Amino acid sequence: MTPAMFRQACRQGLYREQSSGQCLGYTQANLVILPESEAYDFLLFAQRNRKACPILEVTDVGSRKLSVFATDIDIARDCPQYRVYRNGQLVDSPYEVSSIWQSDFVTFLIGCSFSFESALLENGIEMRHITLKKNVPMYMTNIKTTPAGRFHGNVVVSMRPIPAKQIAQTIAITEQLPQVHGMPIQVGQPESLGITDLSKPDFGDSVPIYNGEIPVFWACGVTPQAVVMQSKLPLVITHAPGHMLMTDILDTELTKVLGE
Repeated sequence: MTPAMFRQACRQGLYREQSSGQCLGYTQANLVILPESEAYDFLLFAQRNRKACPILEVTDVGSRKLSVFATDIDIARDCPQYRVYRNGQLVDSPYEVSSIWQSDFVTFLIGCSFSFESALLENGIEMRHITLKKNVPMYMTNIKTTPAGRFHGNVVVSMRPIPAKQIAQTIAITEQLPQVHGMPIQVGQPESLGITDLSKPDFGDSVPIYNGEIPVFWACGVTPQAVVMQSKLPLVITHAPGHMLMTDILDTELTKVLGE
């Protein structure tokens, strides 16, 4: 599918699965949708925590459209699945949020590590969760974010098992894409992140780690969801973990589009 076809399938209720491995080569994005009254503090939070929250685009107030990353888009209907948080509690996981859309909503698109997976695959580096048709495993860590306003909490990481002989290549490839989390923040020592059991991710699915492989951890765009829960904002909408918004921008065009 093209990104536009993927979004149409979501809008029509024909696609509701996680999005890893779909539209390879195109940038996927995390979503944070919140009232304008909270938008400045969240922008400041993202700027202070760029590794976990690299901003791709911010919408006009009330708009369900994008100016840069996609055309023919309805932010309220074009993700495979959403999450709705009220006062820090997850209250719903709907497939569209047009029925609760507010005229004061501002949407933040945040870079997603799914976007560098095509480059890794092209270089012969397996993505175990794609092979097994699972969601990537994600874990809460003991790393504190830098707070801003009401926003505070801990960093979430995604994990991919990588053969030891391909670690250096993996780092070299992903560090070229800081707009989608860039290079790993930790290699091979989950305990240093406060992770005690890799078989029990906080989000996503568990995947096996084979002999000769090392768990590699990247900052994850699900971090804002952990922050939302701890900050207890009245209303925030996000994507469901692993169910990303598909954009029209190729991963290879990110630097040119963002001017970085």
